[in-house]
Amino acid sequence: MGHSQFDDASRERTAWNAGKKVGTKRPLTQNQIWAVRFFLDRERRIRDRALFDLAIDSKLRGCDLVKIRIRDVVAGPEIRTRAIVVQQKTGRPVQFEITGDVRASLLAWLERRGGTVEDYAFPSRVDHALHMSTRQYARLVDEWVTAIGLRPLAGPVPTSCSAAAADRSSISRFRAISSACARSCFAPRTIRSSR
Repeated sequence: MGHSQFDDASRERTAWNAGKKVGTKRPLTQNQIWAVRFFLDRERRIRDRALFDLAIDSKLRGCDLVKIRIRDVVAGPEIRTRAIVVQQKTGRPVQFEITGDVRASLLAWLERRGGTVEDYAFPSRVDHALHMSTRQYARLVDEWVTAIGLRPLAGPVPTSCSAAAADRSSISRFRAISSACARSCFAPRTIRSSR
């Protein structure tokens, strides 16, 4: 009994992830975090600096970070020292502290951005009434990490994942980065095909 020439299982080929690192990514070190900050300051990217700083301070998932409204971080003419955001995944409120440096970068961005307290802090490039997409955020993260000499974070995504799951997967990886000092990291593993 023979095999069809169109049967993928019968061909000798390597797995899609052979030799690639999959799984948990290593969080950024303090030196790498400061390298990204230096890069963003040197390029005068005020929005990106505020977004990066808020991501590091808040440890929020990307989908929650891009949906932050101005009212969530501002109280009157000042930036709050603590903010509360309801997580999309769990539905639970998360409180985080906003440090002095992050307040300064957020204030610089919000002064430049303008808008009302009901607007999103990081608007979409297509429609300013909407928030930045998680896909755009993932591209920014990849750009920042590549700029400091590290590989892009968005690794291969299994083909069985939907496009939405692929976006969530690549965005959620940045959450691991933001907890650089909070927890130890696991060594990436490689999955090999079995014959």
